[in-house]
Amino acid sequence: MLERRKSFRSRVYFGGRIAFNGRQSSMDCIVRNFSDDGARVEFETTRLITGEVDFTIEQKGYAFRARMIWRRGDQAGFLFRDPRRTDTDATLDCAMRLRASERVNRDLLQRLDRLRSEY
Repeated sequence: MLERRKSFRSRVYFGGRIAFNGRQSSMDCIVRNFSDDGARVEFETTRLITGEVDFTIEQKGYAFRARMIWRRGDQAGFLFRDPRRTDTDATLDCAMRLRASERVNRDLLQRLDRLRSEY
């Protein structure tokens, strides 16, 4: 088999998470191998994932913008668009908390409108 990777990929077993659809959807995954340029990842299903994703490995403090370059069954290969390692504190976790807060805020505003209309 012809090896096309630019860098060596280590076998690993990390928990990861990807966000896609403009960070409106997220999915947990298992990272099976990893390098500075990309990773092989295992999901429950890869059918939902398209285009670029936000890819994080929280236990290692890695956050990447990645593009899916192949998929087979429940596995997919990702190429990191920006292979720099960054802190994950202000990325996916913050976006998910912000989305949850916006949902709670929207629900509270609707509840307030109902209360106002009753009186």
